[in-house]
Amino acid sequence: MAKEKERRREFQTLSGLPIQRLYGPEGGEVPGAYPYTRGVHETMYRGRLWTMRQYAGFGSARETNERYKLLLERGSSGLSVAFDLPTQMGRDPDHGLSKGEVGKVGVSIATVDDMRVLFDGIPLQDVSVSMTINSTAAILLAFLLVVAEEQGVPATSLR
Repeated sequence: MAKEKERRREFQTLSGLPIQRLYGPEGGEVPGAYPYTRGVHETMYRGRLWTMRQYAGFGSARETNERYKLLLERGSSGLSVAFDLPTQMGRDPDHGLSKGEVGKVGVSIATVDDMRVLFDGIPLQDVSVSMTINSTAAILLAFLLVVAEEQGVPATSLR
């Protein structure tokens, strides 16, 4: 496994005490190695900070896109998509059972065009995207893969 680069050579507490690279018993599990109980990154967060994301989504894809851009401008490094109930249940927004629920507690995504608008101007190669969804996950992932491909981002580069 290639050695991950650390952000700094030495780390210390606010009191100036040095922070060791790894704490634990000799011969114990190590970060970046199976079974990954110490983390997936060899350098843990010394090389790369954890993803900062806020669960967000409301109204239309355009409104949520504006919110995502604001969050990214303010320092978020990832996006966590909140979907409305019709999207979570796989119902079209114009279905009778969707009445009063469209865009209510999350963004309404019914088509790949909605997903294009949701991520318009957002560089998917640089932003980690999390979609907390159940039954319609495969469909929404397919929409995201189409948008990523249109942005020239290979599926293997998505985070």
